[in-house]
Amino acid sequence: MRAVTIKDGELSVSEHPDPTPGAGEVLVRVRAAGLNGADMMQRRGRYPAPPGAPQDIPGLELAGEVLARGPGAKRFKEGDRVMGIVSGGGQAELAVVHERILMAVPERLSWVQAGGTPEVFTTAHDAVFTQAGLQVGECLLIHGGAGGVGTAAIQLGRAAGARVTATVRNPDHRDKVAQLGAQVIEPEGFGEHGPFDVILELVGAINLAENVSSLEIGGRITVIGIGAGAKGELNLGALMAKRGAIHASTLRARPLEAKALTARAVERSVLPLLASGAAQVPVAHEFPLAAAEQAYDRFAAGGKLGKIVLRMDGR
Repeated sequence: MRAVTIKDGELSVSEHPDPTPGAGEVLVRVRAAGLNGADMMQRRGRYPAPPGAPQDIPGLELAGEVLARGPGAKRFKEGDRVMGIVSGGGQAELAVVHERILMAVPERLSWVQAGGTPEVFTTAHDAVFTQAGLQVGECLLIHGGAGGVGTAAIQLGRAAGARVTATVRNPDHRDKVAQLGAQVIEPEGFGEHGPFDVILELVGAINLAENVSSLEIGGRITVIGIGAGAKGELNLGALMAKRGAIHASTLRARPLEAKALTARAVERSVLPLLASGAAQVPVAHEFPLAAAEQAYDRFAAGGKLGKIVLRMDGR
């Protein structure tokens, strides 16, 4: 099979042995795979894949058809359209995935849309609802509203009956982000638009102090992105005064059981929205597998709205 390959920080599309599914696993013919910030970090040697995942093939999400089932795998049959998050190896023509992490692809989603769905919607739902406990009528602030997770979180918050505000730096994207259901504001001075019950931090520590000061009493901050810095000064007194909480997490290194729970939560709460069209998957750009390096360069350039997705069929 062909796969995106990282070696000494360089990117190529190379041949690899075809994988074989083990117990409870299925072999997926990958049709599309989204790019994520973790792939950029892995390319730079800053985010290695966890044990058991391919160390040289990136890719945290995929969509495709079931080709074969390993011993004991029963949830899907050959030919089923599936998608899911993986610890690595998603940007390849073939991938082995445990069946409990996979979800059925809603009919209305194209392969490219499905390939850009699992990571961002799972991350957004887990951060906003499972960790931060967003409730109907609460105020949700999303930093970085034009990215993949940001656009997913906006739609999920709106569907849950929250009032959603999103910071978007690029003025060219603000109208389209607003159409997803958010009040769009500039990043500078965002605290003036508070207070917020839940803040989804996708940017980094640069926002830490103002996040705390703009919290509602009992507010919650969930940190899942630190591209603009991982270290900042935290005024514990201010956090105590707000009776606030700060959560932080990643998905990639979680054990199978934990990932399976996130998949079931997405099946219950997110897939119906995608199936009905109440939520959508904005795709900024799509590239064939052979143009993987260009896809990575486009991601690194920033300023996009939605997902960048690799197509494995080459067309």
